[in-house]
Amino acid sequence: MTITAGIDIGTGAVKTVLFRVEGDKTEWLAKRNDRIRQRDPFKLAEEAYNGLLEEAGLKASDVDYVATTGEGESLAFHTGHFYSMTTHARGAVYLNPEARAVLDIGALHGRAIRNDERGKVETYKMTSQCASGSGQFLENIARYLGIAQDEIGSLSTQADNPEVVSSICAVLAETDVINMVSRGISAPNILKGIHISMAGRLAKLLKSVGARDGVVLCTGGLALDEGLLKTLNESIQEQKMAVVAYNHPDSPYAGAIGAALWGAFR
Repeated sequence: MTITAGIDIGTGAVKTVLFRVEGDKTEWLAKRNDRIRQRDPFKLAEEAYNGLLEEAGLKASDVDYVATTGEGESLAFHTGHFYSMTTHARGAVYLNPEARAVLDIGALHGRAIRNDERGKVETYKMTSQCASGSGQFLENIARYLGIAQDEIGSLSTQADNPEVVSSICAVLAETDVINMVSRGISAPNILKGIHISMAGRLAKLLKSVGARDGVVLCTGGLALDEGLLKTLNESIQEQKMAVVAYNHPDSPYAGAIGAALWGAFR
């Protein structure tokens, strides 16, 4: 029996999980997702890890492997580190065994990964544009519009005449949004327009890694944005790709899950 921890330190949040692995049997013991905000991510990771141990009734000495991913390579108490494309691929297959591609949509970038049935990465590619296609950009827009971040997805689905953001630069895109507000464009139509712009680029990213059929699992901070997921599948259909994008309630934990499972394997 092996007990492993996975710690994914991202730009916007720290995701921490604990697993017990025995042969082919895997048991998820505990999980935490902590927003970084203005806090030190490494101190936050340590607090989250200690909190998970307490929740699971374990001591640090009970854990066989502490695996980090994302920006966690400098975490003082880690055993080993894994690149994030490998952890997201492995975590995606754990959450959805049919996933043959992953779309990691994080705070600062998007990344498409093609993987096999074991979660082994075959190829990947990241967005080259600036942060207008990111979670941080959407969070800034939500703040400007005076809405909560978790309202973005549902409001986007209420759009009746979306106004597409034309700029790929975050600064210019925010200027576009300010102009839309002054013209009386509703929040749902603004958000849907942003989703259309983001989804088009993300769909092209999937095509560029050869993800032309099968299941794509969305991971990262924006994976649970239902408005973006709906718009992404619309864009995939427009580009005549045979893939279908899904999310999972635990999609934000994919990187941490993959780190823990690769740690158990190692």
